[in-house]
Amino acid sequence: QVQLVQSGGGLVQAGGSLRLSCAASGSIFSINAMGWYRQAPEKQRELVASINSRGTNDADSVKGRFIITRYKDKNTAYLQMNNLKPEDTAVYYCKALGVRRDSQGFDSWGQGTQVTVSS
Repeated sequence: QVQLVQSGGGLVQAGGSLRLSCAASGSIFSINAMGWYRQAPEKQRELVASINSRGTNDADSVKGRFIITRYKDKNTAYLQMNNLKPEDTAVYYCKALGVRRDSQGFDSWGQGTQVTVSS
């Protein structure tokens, strides 16, 4: 009942920037947390950044380069990616945790978007 749609991936040269977006829709009562994950070829999926009522948390590998935000009054999260490096190349997935209008909790994933950083 809760779906996440991502956009904003693409190809960029090292040192460049991209912004990813993640829009949640459906039977949403509240969203308690949103996060971004990535999975590179032959690598495990890893948490990149997350945001909740307490603030934000970033993986050490992206600290100082990536910024996660959530737009006011919208169920949308963004990942601003600056000073991109080839090792950032991966499929990026967004995730949302919250409560549906039927009072059931949800844990939903976006479809994934490719980010490729060339050297």
